[in-house]
Amino acid sequence: MILPHHHNEEMTMDRLRQEMEKTEDFQTAANVFRQLADANRVRIFWMLCHCEECVTDISAMVGMSSPAVSHHLQQLKSGGLITSRRDGKEVYYKAADTEESRLLHQTIEKIIDITCPERK
Repeated sequence: MILPHHHNEEMTMDRLRQEMEKTEDFQTAANVFRQLADANRVRIFWMLCHCEECVTDISAMVGMSSPAVSHHLQQLKSGGLITSRRDGKEVYYKAADTEESRLLHQTIEKIIDITCPERK
């Protein structure tokens, strides 16, 4: 590839171009960020990084209706950021035990300068 301007080493540009060709990786990152494009989902996700809760309790914590919370939970779950388990009739949600979830949790805390309750 010949670039119109040469500002960097050609070897660096070749490596960058090779990585940028992996469009599916960038799409994966965009999908994760899309999951957190809503402040309510960020709040719910952050809370679930610290506890496992049911829809009713999550609704009370964030001041939203259960159907609205369920909608946000479904989006977070489809994005792989949270998991769920059933105990009788109740479904409990928590953050997924993945590197992506841990990184997003840390990023949220750095961006809004908030501390985990257990780290006081």
